[in-house]
Amino acid sequence: MPYMKNGKRDYKRQYEEYDGKEEVKKDRAKRNGARRQMEHEGKVSKGDGKDVDHKKPLSKGGINSRSNLRVRSSSANKSFARKKNGAMK
Repeated sequence: MPYMKNGKRDYKRQYEEYDGKEEVKKDRAKRNGARRQMEHEGKVSKGDGKDVDHKKPLSKGGINSRSNLRVRSSSANKSFARKKNGAMK
């Protein structure tokens, strides 16, 4: 993990250097909005082990329209191919 200090995760540094950036906050808000939309439709609920997936990821220019959203298991949603630096292929 890049934000480690004395064997523990340094959340304050992570927020200052990454999570606190405006672009990251906006993307997080979009993901949370997509989750709320699917909860409203009854497709997912808290603690059900399902993720709301963007067919075309936000990082690749995807949007939060209903046609770009789908429900997947948490493990399936996190198993896509990645580059060496951790970014999606």
